[in-house]
Amino acid sequence: MRIVFGSDERTPVTDALVEVLRGRGDEVELVGPPAGEGLAWPEVGRRVGERVAAGRADTGIVCCWTGTGVSIAANKVPGVRAALCGDAVTAAGARRWNDANVLALSLRLVTASVAEEIVDAWLATESDPGEAVNIAAVESSDGGR
Repeated sequence: MRIVFGSDERTPVTDALVEVLRGRGDEVELVGPPAGEGLAWPEVGRRVGERVAAGRADTGIVCCWTGTGVSIAANKVPGVRAALCGDAVTAAGARRWNDANVLALSLRLVTASVAEEIVDAWLATESDPGEAVNIAAVESSDGGR
């Protein structure tokens, strides 16, 4: 799987996630400090979102202190459905029911082991085709009204 991974800081959690992803055999493109770039969270979210929306990656993972900023920034990119997830069940639900394509994580709230559980659930879950109408409504400019 092609994954674009970005964070506004490099931490033991980001290092552990990159190691886990590469250990799974995933192709991982790094954005921001994990790649040696000094980028703030708005730019990290935008760059990851653009790569996912353009089809250059199958999914994206973004991290910042709360996870909120990178999620908001990624969601500004048309075609991105970023979800801030703090546990594996929420991550699976975001994929299943919302066809989320960018996972946002809080570097403050998740440990490396919890982040790995969240990422495993994210990558193991497919979108529910029965939600296609709802997902299309979210994608429309009027929110499906």
